[in-house]
Amino acid sequence: MIIFVKLLLAHLLGDFLLQPTSWVLDKENRKHKSIYLYIHTFIHFFLAWILIGKANFVWFATVLAVTHGGIDFMKLHVQKDKTKRNWFLIDQLLHLIVLIAITLFYNNDRIDFASFDNQFWIFATGILLLTQPTSILIKNIISIWTPENKKNDDSLSNAGNYIGILERLFVFYFVISAHFEAIGFLLAAKSIFRFGDLKEAKDRKLTEYVLIGTLLSFGIALLTGLLVQYGILEFF
Repeated sequence: MIIFVKLLLAHLLGDFLLQPTSWVLDKENRKHKSIYLYIHTFIHFFLAWILIGKANFVWFATVLAVTHGGIDFMKLHVQKDKTKRNWFLIDQLLHLIVLIAITLFYNNDRIDFASFDNQFWIFATGILLLTQPTSILIKNIISIWTPENKKNDDSLSNAGNYIGILERLFVFYFVISAHFEAIGFLLAAKSIFRFGDLKEAKDRKLTEYVLIGTLLSFGIALLTGLLVQYGILEFF
């Protein structure tokens, strides 16, 4: 349903791209007293209403925003330093359930996924999902295994994050364009470049950590590409 795609896009924008780290830290420190909790909630209301683009959706956008704020409020008060990773996943799952529920309540009509407008929203959501949201998701999933940094790291600032985003976008394009063989080439190329660093490090934990992150990154990109392709080609 294109309504769900637009709501998911609004969620990705509001929760990841339009929420600076400083806002997150302020909310964690001040909880419900943080002004950013309420600004964040309003941003979700505004994005959902604007992207759906229908006046009668204002009440659904209000419910979505209030629910989103309530879920965030709960998470801020119950999460601990050791449980942040788990609560991040629970928080995102609850938001996803709300988006599905609102979609089902608001729109029961069959959607023509073949139209240009719908294709744009599907592509935009898929691409956006593979940028910062997936980086944060992978970081939270593998944070439990993060190896200690035993020496100074001479790598560029945030280079790993940008490399991950670029590789996922490449995989996404290869899936959409049906060049699956190029995915294997990209994975092999990355393995070759990484081999020297891992061999020098002589750290099995680091090798396993990088491997898990890489496979998660490629897997999410591959699945997203297939879902986007399926949504565009099948539902018309």
